[in-house]
Amino acid sequence: MTAPNRATLWGRTLVDELVASGVTAACISPGSRSTPLTVAFADHPDVGTYSVLDERSAAFFALGRGRRTGEATALVCTSGTAAANYHPAVVEADQSRVPLLVLTADRPAELSDSGANQTVDQTKLYGDAVRWYRELPEPAPDARRLRSLRVAADRAVAKTTGANPGPVHLNVPVAKPLEPVERPGDVPDSLAETAPLGSDGRDGPFVRTAGGTLTPDERAIDDVAAAADAAERGLIVAGPLNPGVCDPDAIDALLDATGWPLLADPLSGLRYGPLAEDHLVCGGYDSYLDAEGWPDPDLVVRVGASPTSKALRRFLRDADARQVVVDPAGDWPEAEFTATDYVEADPSAVASAFAERLGDRADARVGSGEWRDRFERAEAVHWNTVESGADERFFEGAVLAEVVAQAPDPATVFVSNSMPVRDCDRFGRPRPADLTVLGNRGASGIDGITSSALGAGSATDDPLVLVTGDLAYYHDMNGLLSVARCGVDATVVLINNDGGGIFHLLPIESFDPPFTDQFKTPHGLDFEPTGDLYGLEFRRVEDAEGFAEAYRDSLASDGTQVIEVRVDGEASHRVRETLHERVCERIASDS
Repeated sequence: MTAPNRATLWGRTLVDELVASGVTAACISPGSRSTPLTVAFADHPDVGTYSVLDERSAAFFALGRGRRTGEATALVCTSGTAAANYHPAVVEADQSRVPLLVLTADRPAELSDSGANQTVDQTKLYGDAVRWYRELPEPAPDARRLRSLRVAADRAVAKTTGANPGPVHLNVPVAKPLEPVERPGDVPDSLAETAPLGSDGRDGPFVRTAGGTLTPDERAIDDVAAAADAAERGLIVAGPLNPGVCDPDAIDALLDATGWPLLADPLSGLRYGPLAEDHLVCGGYDSYLDAEGWPDPDLVVRVGASPTSKALRRFLRDADARQVVVDPAGDWPEAEFTATDYVEADPSAVASAFAERLGDRADARVGSGEWRDRFERAEAVHWNTVESGADERFFEGAVLAEVVAQAPDPATVFVSNSMPVRDCDRFGRPRPADLTVLGNRGASGIDGITSSALGAGSATDDPLVLVTGDLAYYHDMNGLLSVARCGVDATVVLINNDGGGIFHLLPIESFDPPFTDQFKTPHGLDFEPTGDLYGLEFRRVEDAEGFAEAYRDSLASDGTQVIEVRVDGEASHRVRETLHERVCERIASDS
C-alpha cells in the first residue's frame, strides 16, 4: 500500500482492515481532523458511506442500522464536542447490546492539555459503556506499528459482536497534513517491500476471530426439564431481543414440546411471524394479568430484556413460581430480583436442548390444560374489547393497533419510547406477518428515535414505518435530513398529544400545578413546516377513518410521508383505563 503521507497511510490501512474484518457501512460527519478516515472510507470500493451532518443523529443512525443487521456500522467524527455528541447513542448501544464501532479523530499527543483549539480529553470518553477502548498509536510507516493497527482493527470489530455485543471506541490521534497531499519522504517508497504484512495485510482479515456459542450445562437443562414435567402452569416470557439473538425455530420447538403460552414483547422478534400462526402467542397480557383471581404460574422460562409491560413485570415479581432467566452475556436482565435460576447460555441453544429433553412427552402436554385455556380466553376477551372500544372513541392505542395490523408483510416497524412502545405492547396484536419491530429500550430515551429508525431502514429493502411521539419528533428533527441525504424512505406516524402524555400515567397528574407546566409541558408547535424544510409529504388527521386512509396511501406511495395524528393525551389515557377495567371485569366474571 502506498500513500502520499503518513496520515493518509494510516487512514487507508485502518479502513482496509476494518472492511476486511466485516465492516460494510460507515456513517460519517464532516470535520477536518477526521479527514484521513473520511477519505479512506469514501474511496474504499467495498463499504457504503452515509453522510449525516449532526453527530448525535449520525450515532443513532448507525445504532439503528446495527440493531437491524446485527453488525457494527462504523462512526467517524472529528475531535472535540463532536465525539461527545455520540455519547447518548453509545449508552443505548451498551444497554441494548447493539454492535457499534466508534472512530473519533483526535489531536496528536503534544497538543493535549495545551489550550489547542477543539482539543478535549477523549481518553475513555464513554467510560465503561464500551466493550473495549483503544487509543491507537500515532501514524508512522513502521512495520510493527502497522501490524498493531491491523490487529487493533480486527479486535475492535470482533468485540462489537459475540455473546455480549455492544459499542467499541477507537480514538485515532493524527497530525497534519490530514489531506492526501504529497509529503516527500514521509512514507518510504520501499514500505511494501520492507513491511509487507503491515503495508498490505493478508488475504482477508489480518487476524480471524472465531466466536463461540455459550452452551447450557446439561445438568441445568435436565433440572428444568424435570420441573417442566411436574409443572401445571408453565409460561415462556420473551422480553425485548435484537434480531437474530433468539432463533424462532428454537422457540417453536420449545412451544411444541411444552404447549405453554408465549408472552411475547412486541420487541422480542417472536410476537410476529410463523409462531403467531401455529402457537398461542399472547400480546394482550398487559390488560389482564392483574385481573382479580388470576393464578400464578409455577414455572417460567424467560429470555430477553426486562419486558416493556409493567403489568407483566409486576406479575412475575409477585408470582410464587420458579423463574429461569436465560441470558448469554452474564448480565442481570431482571430488575425485580425475584428470579430463582440464572442460565448463562445462548437462548436458542437452551430452548433447543430443553425441547429435546421434553420431546418424547410432548403429546400428552400440548394443547391441553385449564391454564392454556385461560390464556386463550383472556386473549379473546382483550382483543374483542379493544376492537369494540376503539370504535367508541379514537385514541393513541388505536393508532398503534392499525399500524401493526396493516403493516406490509414484510416490514420494519420502529416505535418510539414513552407511549408508542407501550401502546404497541398492549394493542399490537400478534400476526403471522414478517414484521421486525424495533425500539430503543436499552436506556429508553426519546433522543435519536427518527435517526435510529432511518438507520434501520437503510439496512433493508423492507418498507419502513416509524411511530413517534411529538416530543421525540421535536427532539430529533435534525434526523429527518437523512431521508434525502441517505436515501431512506419511510412512513412516519407522528402522534401529537401536545406534550408529555406519558406523565398522565403517574401520580403527579393529580398535582397541578406543577403538572401542566413542568411535566406535560405543552409546546404548541406546528410540525407541518418540517415537510417543506426536509422535502417530505405532510398530512394531518384527527380520526380513525382519516388515519386509516392516510396510512394506506402512504404505504402504497413512494417517498416519505409524515402523518400527524392529533389526539388528546389525557382522553387517550382515560380510554386505556376504561378498556383495562372492562377486560379485567369480563375475565373476573368468566372465571
